[in-house]
Amino acid sequence: MILTCTMNPAIDLFIRTEYLTPKKVNRTSENDIQPNGKGVNVSFILKMLGLDNTATGFIGGFTGEFIKEELEKKEIETDFVSISEITRINVFTNVLNEKTEYKIVNKGPNIKKESLNDLMDKLSKLEKNDLLIVSGSSPEGVTDEDLLEIAKLAKKKEIRLAIDTSSKILLDVLPFEPYCIKPNDEELMQLFNLTELTTEDIIYYGKQLVGLGAKQVIISLGENGAYLFNQNEILVGNAPKGELVNSACAGDTMLATFIGLQELGKTTEESLKTAIAAASSTAFTEGLTDFLNVPLLEKEITIKKVRG
Repeated sequence: MILTCTMNPAIDLFIRTEYLTPKKVNRTSENDIQPNGKGVNVSFILKMLGLDNTATGFIGGFTGEFIKEELEKKEIETDFVSISEITRINVFTNVLNEKTEYKIVNKGPNIKKESLNDLMDKLSKLEKNDLLIVSGSSPEGVTDEDLLEIAKLAKKKEIRLAIDTSSKILLDVLPFEPYCIKPNDEELMQLFNLTELTTEDIIYYGKQLVGLGAKQVIISLGENGAYLFNQNEILVGNAPKGELVNSACAGDTMLATFIGLQELGKTTEESLKTAIAAASSTAFTEGLTDFLNVPLLEKEITIKKVRG
């Protein structure tokens, strides 16, 4: 079984306007509403790869119901914990005359202890070798200690845990041997209190993360590609060229594609190459990739082994 867990999902409202003038009615020329949340995105990508999965987390109100319905439209099973507060709405405003985007992100609901216990009950039903992907930020009421408890549960029950979080609790999760983690370059710097990041730093700290317990480490570098570390090898791949449209979901696409292809029996090199291509495809479009241009993008990517 594959279970994705999104603690703080959202509806993302993308709008486009010619001008954004204070104290005036600003009318939009385009708008789009998308279900979002890092684990939700992972569910969509896994399904596109042909992998059945179930989405869980916390949802509430008409916004939460929209996310649930959109997942089920794609034949993705859902098993969310229902809460009394509504799931958040984020707004991304593209202002054409300024050639810039304003990102307004809400904090989300406050999760009660009873709801958190309900979620833990769902996670406790997973069995040995099941795959649990916990991805994204935590709302109020869900602490770093709760993420640590999930890691402990996964270790105890021999569940394969993939975790994508910007919290420093990731270092405390490592002794519980997560199956895969995916810090980006900024998150890696925050984990180890770095003010700059060289290639040598990436290799050194990537190896450190494996040494501390992670089975696989993906370090995503945006337009500079990605590194993959495990106990046997270090791989690096460049990113293809293209115009950046949407960086928000690229990391989710990379993680889901890499893990998904491994579930399908692909090699580490194949999985990393396609994951970089798919992440780039998402970055070059509004919303998630549909994988149609991924084979073309793969032709620009070279995977190399690194001596560390």
